[in-house]
Amino acid sequence: MPFWLWLVDSLALVIALMLVPLVGLLVRRRVLARKGGTFDMSINRNEAGVTKGWTLGLAVYRDNHLEWFRTFSLSLRPRYRFARTDVRIEGRREPDGNEVHALHDGHLIVGTENASGVRQFAMSANALTGLLSWLESAPPGQRVNNVV
Repeated sequence: MPFWLWLVDSLALVIALMLVPLVGLLVRRRVLARKGGTFDMSINRNEAGVTKGWTLGLAVYRDNHLEWFRTFSLSLRPRYRFARTDVRIEGRREPDGNEVHALHDGHLIVGTENASGVRQFAMSANALTGLLSWLESAPPGQRVNNVV
């Protein structure tokens, strides 16, 4: 077999190996979003004012939990699960400094208190309205942390 055919075969293999994870990410997102109730949400474990530490992700509403998945991961298990009764939202602000480049365009940042240690969420204004509505619409008899 001539050298150039080995080169073409190797190049085709490299391209195929690069496409497999990309297709995997697309299929994973479709699987997570098939039941609906999904939106883009970034998280940060640092305090407000620290511009680094943002991680892009996808949030999915479940019965009494909000599940958060990393955008660039092939795992079908959530990285964080936020219980409806455990999440408290505090204020909102626009991204500033380098945060503008680390987050999706048009996202707002809200402070949060929860058991997982995540300190900030970033999402679109529509997604924030939906999250606040979901937090306030807990079933009767459940304790709900009000928005400050």
